[in-house]
Amino acid sequence: RSPKPPAAMARRHLRIPLLPLVSRNPHAPTTLNLRHAFCSSTAAPTIDAASSAAASAVETPEEAPAATAAAGPEAEALESAPARAPREEEPLHERILHMIRRRKWTTRMENSVRLLSPTLTAPLVHGVISAAAAADRADLSLQFFRFAYRRAGFRPEPATFALLVPILASKSMLNHARCILLETMPSFSIPPEEATVAALVAAYGKAGIPQEAVKLFRLMPELGIARTALSYNAVLKAILCRGREAMARRIYNAMIADGVVPDLSTYNTLIWGFGLCKKMESAVRVFEDMKDHGVTPDVTTYNTLLNAWVRTGDMESVRKVFDEMPVAGFERNSISYNVMIKGYVEANKVEEAVGLFKEMGEKGLRLSEKTFAALMPGLCDDEGKAAEARKAVEDMAERRLTPKDKSVFLRLVSTLCKAGDLDGALEVHKKSGQFKHVLVDPRQYGVLMESLCAGGKCDRAVEVLDELLEKGTLLSPKSPVLEAPAYNPVIEYLCNNGNTNKAETFFRQLMKKGVDDKSAFNSLIRGHAKEGALEAAKEILSIMTRRGVPTDPHSHALLIDSFLKKNEPADAKTALDSMMVHGHLPRPALFQSVMVSLFNDGRVQTASRVMKSMIEKGVTENMDMAHMILEALFMRGHVEEAIGRVNLMVENGFVPDLDKLLVSLCQKDKVMEAHKLADFALDRDFEVSFSTYDKVLEALYTEEKTLPAYSMLCKIKHKGGVVDQKGCDALMDSLKAGGYSKQADILSRILVENGSSTSKRGKKTAMGA
Repeated sequence: RSPKPPAAMARRHLRIPLLPLVSRNPHAPTTLNLRHAFCSSTAAPTIDAASSAAASAVETPEEAPAATAAAGPEAEALESAPARAPREEEPLHERILHMIRRRKWTTRMENSVRLLSPTLTAPLVHGVISAAAAADRADLSLQFFRFAYRRAGFRPEPATFALLVPILASKSMLNHARCILLETMPSFSIPPEEATVAALVAAYGKAGIPQEAVKLFRLMPELGIARTALSYNAVLKAILCRGREAMARRIYNAMIADGVVPDLSTYNTLIWGFGLCKKMESAVRVFEDMKDHGVTPDVTTYNTLLNAWVRTGDMESVRKVFDEMPVAGFERNSISYNVMIKGYVEANKVEEAVGLFKEMGEKGLRLSEKTFAALMPGLCDDEGKAAEARKAVEDMAERRLTPKDKSVFLRLVSTLCKAGDLDGALEVHKKSGQFKHVLVDPRQYGVLMESLCAGGKCDRAVEVLDELLEKGTLLSPKSPVLEAPAYNPVIEYLCNNGNTNKAETFFRQLMKKGVDDKSAFNSLIRGHAKEGALEAAKEILSIMTRRGVPTDPHSHALLIDSFLKKNEPADAKTALDSMMVHGHLPRPALFQSVMVSLFNDGRVQTASRVMKSMIEKGVTENMDMAHMILEALFMRGHVEEAIGRVNLMVENGFVPDLDKLLVSLCQKDKVMEAHKLADFALDRDFEVSFSTYDKVLEALYTEEKTLPAYSMLCKIKHKGGVVDQKGCDALMDSLKAGGYSKQADILSRILVENGSSTSKRGKKTAMGA
């Protein structure tokens, strides 16, 4: 849809003027009855009594007090109300910037700009560009400039480019600045100024691209720009900030060859650059050459030379230059002292640094953030200077100075904690939170918590932890990870004192930073188990399993005991299995407790599996429970499982009391289960009393289980056992009566071959091989 013309859009913004409250004609009524005026075309407007009084007051000023009283309190209020101050109109360029910052750049938005200003003048464009740059929106500066000259009829001036290019260069929009310089400006036949090019050269150096800075510098003659000390200084700084001192020498020589006289800034730049490269011979030579060329050094020159010597660590030369400054007629300023203090601290000469710091105060020099940043590292690392360091922190707080190096607080707190001054450490920690733009290092909290717990002040350590959790410092992606000694003591204290949830909250934040600490995990499990929060303990245990963190057997045992106390044997069995999966061997009493709990809960097969695990682990204590489980399995019909458990026990060197088990089964009318167990014992040659087999046979006779009795009797005779002839005869009669004549004949032949005539009463027969 085509946009509406500006005139049509302007009509949309027209407003109907309000009716005046007081007519300019003194004889006209001041207040109209609007209802009659708008609703009736024939009715004449009426005059209100109060309005008439006000009108008469306007006609005769001498009677104003009386008229005001007659008009009532409304008129008095209007008369006493103070007049409103006229509203200051917002500058046009601010209104345009407000619009383009908050709206998407579209054709409609451009039309709105045209409505505000049909023609864009140079001051208006420059104002928008500067305001956008001040708001840190150099991209809007560039976009508005392109709109102005491409679609709004604005023709840029040299001042426009002199303003825009340095803005883009300072915001690292180097490609855009270069295109405007080398393409847009020639299209308008506007030659670039040297200052504009120098600003872009310096920006390339600051961005760490010295080769582009050199290319642009060498292109200046082709652009018709005469190179002066301004552009030479810019390219020298761009080169030296990357340590290319050889190239800087060549450009300096070319500068002399071109007849460009170096100025004070040139020499300061060279001294700074050579000092940065630790080429002090070259720096000193430049310092002497500038005097020979008639250029007088200034305070900046001396401070630059001081800083260069400090980089090399030669404090004797630093002191020599420092003492030379008053002789040369230069007053040493705060920067000079800051550099000296920094050098002495780095050279581990803290006493000299403190002396200079006091000298600054005596001379009334300004103590800045850099002053404290230079001094604090020396004070923080020396336990003997802890008191002075605390005083320095208080001075910084009073002056509302924020240290550039935020680690000074951590170092000072660590030093105070090592010296045993925990109250002082807490005071410094409290002060550090009062500085603007200072995010307290989580390691500072860790040092405090570790030291407070070691000093028996665990409650204070918990308060520090509460502050850490409240501020959420650990959740920052850039925050460092705490060491184990910093968090384990407070976690253990919380878990031992019924506050495991807070400990878990703290440790989960550490887990997000990649911490998998065995001691902390086990402390959480023990804490939750003691407090009865078994689901939380299970969750912690599952996390440890997923992450492959080694567990503690005591933690597992405590968790199992907690489940047993809550009468949850199934969960106790799961925890017992987990304990064995993690490579821990439970105590015999623990196996016994779990089996008893499962057995009493009616979970016989589950108890059987626990018994199986116990036997496989070589634990043979408390086998009374094993016999009860075996009998229960037989009673419930789990014969195969029960026989398997018997076989497992024998393979692991423990033979159960089969005589007792068989007799019990016979007494409880579990004849077929007893027969299967006896049959298994005969096949494996287990030692069983013959009287026990006799009871099994008798039970089979009673239940008329002829074939099972026949099979068992045959196995007994095959092993050479002694049987009752009378009972055998009765069995053969039963076989014949049941139609099993063949089995009866076989049994008869077996009895004849063995010739059994010895009484079996009261004898034991070893059925083993």
